[in-house]
Amino acid sequence: MDNIEIPGVKIIKLNLRSDNRGYTFKPFSRKEIDEIGLKFEVKEIFYSSSSKNVIRGMHFQLPSYTQAKVIHVMKGRIMDVILDLRNDSPTFGQYISLELKEGDGKVLYIPKGLAHGFASLVEGSTVLYLFDSPYSTKHEGGVRYDSFGFKWKVDRPMLSSRDLSFPEFNKFRSPFRLLE
Repeated sequence: MDNIEIPGVKIIKLNLRSDNRGYTFKPFSRKEIDEIGLKFEVKEIFYSSSSKNVIRGMHFQLPSYTQAKVIHVMKGRIMDVILDLRNDSPTFGQYISLELKEGDGKVLYIPKGLAHGFASLVEGSTVLYLFDSPYSTKHEGGVRYDSFGFKWKVDRPMLSSRDLSFPEFNKFRSPFRLLE
């Protein structure tokens, strides 16, 4: 497990078994999550598939439906981006990015109070999401993908109208705290 610059964000390297037939991978294990001390109980699972140059984000859920999530790239390759929205965090307003790809044996843990998004770097990137709280339309939120300084390096980005309608980061008033 690697801690990265934003408090609570973790890259977890799990056992990937491969041979001449391909590979098998278990993206979630209650025992392994407990062993590293994460308090994470899966309440909802879904996946997305994205064309090359699709940007999804920057998403979060507002209180009282905040979500921590575990993500894994099942197919393809993405540039994952996480923005800290927790007012009392030493990294408030800062972001990190990392490339995740099929077969790398990694899952990414993202705690509550962070905005999350990614760019699909290849055709057909499929991302698995595990959430500790169910999705709520009334509590969905986001900040505009191009408003916090990250350079996406995507030719002709494709975004949903919803993602384009999010407020800019400097106009967003965060309800999140580090110690929720």
